[in-house]
Amino acid sequence: MDHAFANGGPPRRPYFPPFDRSIMTTAMILRLLTVLALALGASLAAAAETAYPPGSRIKLTPPPGMATSKTFFGYEDPDNNAAIILLALPAQAYAELDKSVTADALKRQGVTFETREAMPLSTGDAFLVLGHQDVENIKIRKWILVAASSGLTALVTVQIPETAKALYPDAAIRAALATLAIRTTVPVDEQLGLLPFKVGELAGFRIGGIVPGRAVVLRDAADGAGSPDTNMDPQMFVAIASGGPTQPADRDAFARDVFATAPNLRDIRITTSEPLRIGGQQGHQILANAKDPAGTTALTVVQWLRFGGAAYLQMIGIARADGWKDAYPRFRSVRDGIEAR
Repeated sequence: MDHAFANGGPPRRPYFPPFDRSIMTTAMILRLLTVLALALGASLAAAAETAYPPGSRIKLTPPPGMATSKTFFGYEDPDNNAAIILLALPAQAYAELDKSVTADALKRQGVTFETREAMPLSTGDAFLVLGHQDVENIKIRKWILVAASSGLTALVTVQIPETAKALYPDAAIRAALATLAIRTTVPVDEQLGLLPFKVGELAGFRIGGIVPGRAVVLRDAADGAGSPDTNMDPQMFVAIASGGPTQPADRDAFARDVFATAPNLRDIRITTSEPLRIGGQQGHQILANAKDPAGTTALTVVQWLRFGGAAYLQMIGIARADGWKDAYPRFRSVRDGIEAR
């Protein structure tokens, strides 16, 4: 790894996606929206109004004044702190959200409920919730659209500060939401182009999720696909984070600390922890045994850290213990195919 891995504003802590991304609770989704409301970037990308944001399966025609964001899936007007956030969830999430997005659920996330109404779209059933939220003493008007389709559930959140309501009246927001469209797939190259590193080998995996500028999740099933029985198929994620130990002697403790923050694993027992050169650069490997969150499935886990410059790359592979012999070479192939941009 070199200094190129530090480009793109990597997080100070590694990004850990959940082991099972097919199930997200309402509270998790609403918390995510709250985080996004506080962490929107300020850069714009010139793009046609009807183009899909790079890497997104969801699009709409934003109201005049907004353009495609470079820092999240959606559209923004950074001068007025206005944004439209697009989030793709598994198709089965619609039924859960239809029942559980209530005034009380929103209140627990700091959003004051105003109205809810059906809003059928060309993609399928949908409902729209309106409310407001105070963020750092600024009142924000919020629209939350939940739309069903055969392939995914689209969750669209619009947030407009009170000071910009004249620029983005209700009629303009409703007109934009009515243009919601969903595509079946996102080209692989388009998704991988959102990362600050190159993934040269997928080793038969499919992309299960992308966090632009930070991380990729690789699975045997596509994002949101499969049943709970397939969620224990081999999975891998690669994430970039800033920092790292400056002294080689500190790398073992650092690697163990990073590994300890991995979620959705229980009964973890590290079997080896040792330095390892990866791609001709300094690195570290941890191998461990663990169990799934229910404690019923034996898992084997590998973590590789690759150090360099002002950042480090983290790679974690997880597979059933009885499938480890087949999964491990695939994890190594992905690891060895990663390069700096």
